[in-house]
Order: sequence, then structure tokens, then C-alpha cells
Amino acid sequence: MDGKKIVCTNRKAHRDYFFLDRFEAGMVLRGTEVKSLREGRANLKDSYAQVEGEELFLYSMHISPYTHGNIANHDPTRTRKLLMHKKEIRRLIGKIQEKGLALIPVSVYFVRGRAKVELALAKGKRQYDKRQDLRKREDKREMERALKAGNRN
Repeated sequence: MDGKKIVCTNRKAHRDYFFLDRFEAGMVLRGTEVKSLREGRANLKDSYAQVEGEELFLYSMHISPYTHGNIANHDPTRTRKLLMHKKEIRRLIGKIQEKGLALIPVSVYFVRGRAKVELALAKGKRQYDKRQDLRKREDKREMERALKAGNRN
């Protein structure tokens, strides 16, 4: 898997959003945050990214305090700056201004020792879309069960 060490994924996002495009961004972190991420102690539930001016920020991502940290431990849900090229951020601003689109973090991982976050330009699913996805998944399972049962006979 091309040198990626996945720390955490946002499984709820796959259920609640349609992903239109994906981007990779670096993260500005403190030392204890990096150590905690390496232990896999992070959560992307209910987190989101926003563009402010020409900078990108990640909100409500929870990185647990480092277990062996001292008084200088970090705030678990602090706002973190994301690193992308200005050209990419400007392109994102144009896309986000479209109706109903948001930047949702999909996963956090390490590549060559650097912490990265994968962002998705996403559109929210309606209730009937979620039901349709559930129905498709159940139909697929039923077909697999039928094929398995057919192979046994």
C-alpha cells in the first residue's frame, strides 16, 4: 500500500456524503500530537475543514493527549492548520462556494514520516439516498449468499 500508515478513517462520512473530489493536505502539529497520532489515538467524527482567507483549517478533529506527556500536552480538539499550495486552495474556494458542498476529512495517515489528511469535497446525502445505499448493500449480500449456497450443492 504505497508506504501509507493509516491512523484513522471517517467511516461516518461515507454514509452521510457523496464524495466528488479528493485532496491531500499536510497538517501543522505539535510534538505530543504527532506521538499520539503514531499510537493511533485520533478521531475524525464530526470534523470538517474550512477555508479562511487563503488558509485552510481543520476543526473538531480529536487527538487524545499523549499518555507520557507532561504539563505541555496539547488541547485535544484544537483547530489545526492544513498545508496546501495556494493554487489548490484557490481552486477549492471556487468549488466550495457551490451550493451544498463541504470539505470533509476522510482519513489521517503518515507518508514518509509526515502526517497527512485526505480531504473530500462532499455533498450531503438525503435520507432517501441513505436508504437506497442500504438497499443496494443488502441486495448484494443476498446475491453473494445465493451464489455461495448454489456452489455448495
